[in-house]
Amino acid sequence: MRGNGAALLNFSINMRYETPLIEGRLIRRYKRFLADVELADGSTLTAHTPNTGSLAGCRIPGSRVWLRDSGNPERKYRFGWELVEPRAGVLVGINTGLPSVLVQEALAEHRIKELEGYDHVRPEVKYGKENSRIDLLLTSPGRPDCYVENKNVTLAEDGIAYFPDAVSTRAAKHLRELEHVVAGGGRGVIFFCVQRSDATEVRPADHIDPDYGRALRHALENGVEAVALAADVSVHGVVLKTRLNVVCLE
Repeated sequence: MRGNGAALLNFSINMRYETPLIEGRLIRRYKRFLADVELADGSTLTAHTPNTGSLAGCRIPGSRVWLRDSGNPERKYRFGWELVEPRAGVLVGINTGLPSVLVQEALAEHRIKELEGYDHVRPEVKYGKENSRIDLLLTSPGRPDCYVENKNVTLAEDGIAYFPDAVSTRAAKHLRELEHVVAGGGRGVIFFCVQRSDATEVRPADHIDPDYGRALRHALENGVEAVALAADVSVHGVVLKTRLNVVCLE
């Protein structure tokens, strides 16, 4: 599922890791894209961190982490950080490249009732007034095009998942773009992909980025739709399963 070619929504995607993940202990996360990890044999390596957020609550030194081996010895950072256990028994998927794959899988298996009835999906389509790319564009004859912006959620406190985990002007821009879609007669959907199973609802992180909270409320008041699903995360794979409410308290 790459490029802008349309695909029928009956494809099969199974977000399982092709090779066993490698367990270690987090030493530190730094420079946004790097993490030092100690492996079981006492050796250390630097892994790529596929997440530009702060990873608040998920970057605690000493936490158990799991790495994926790219299998490419030519890469500068052969291993990628995929999972972390911020507290006992709770695994969190940090890879921001996964949400579109997870959402497409859920669509194909009819687990997102709000997005039923579309025939084709196109990923990474250019659109909008601010030079954006939509994560997924759903189309079907006789129906308004549906623009789906996926957000990876890793931060949770006391059973509440929060987004974003750092100030994000880019995330607010995406909400504005979805508002423009709705104003033009299309559907705009913000999809919160919660890559952890210990949350019961999703809220904007007003305590971190109040501007985003205001932008989300404004977007919802102007017809943008919000959907959230939590994932079953394991060392074998990640699957979106549990529907969560999106709560926007003032």
